[in-house]
Amino acid sequence: MEKIEKTEKQWRAELTPEQYHITREGGTEPPFRNAYWDNHRPGRYRCVGCGLELFRSEDKFDSGTGWPSFSRPSSTAHVEPQSDLSHGLTRTEVHCPRCGSHLGHVFEDGPAPTGLRYCINSAALQFEEEE
Repeated sequence: MEKIEKTEKQWRAELTPEQYHITREGGTEPPFRNAYWDNHRPGRYRCVGCGLELFRSEDKFDSGTGWPSFSRPSSTAHVEPQSDLSHGLTRTEVHCPRCGSHLGHVFEDGPAPTGLRYCINSAALQFEEEE
């Protein structure tokens, strides 16, 4: 997969301040007050930084956490795990493999069949509705 690299100035010009904070600085948006936590429309979720398809609506579920949660990515090659030792916890952070955007975290408390919960920031996503 071809990598997309931009300067900090380019990222700041293309993203909103919230999108920049989350995707480029590893921030987190508030639960229950974000664009897609309660979205039930059919479609695809793409990376806000580069447009790579990350998740599909059929894999989205209500985790009760207040963030969009998915049981699996649209392709395992479309999310890149990385160890996150911040906040005194050991977690697995996920990034877009094409542009490096921070997306959120993956946990092992999701539904069958994967048992995974990809807890993703809405600000890291673009939703593309399907008809």
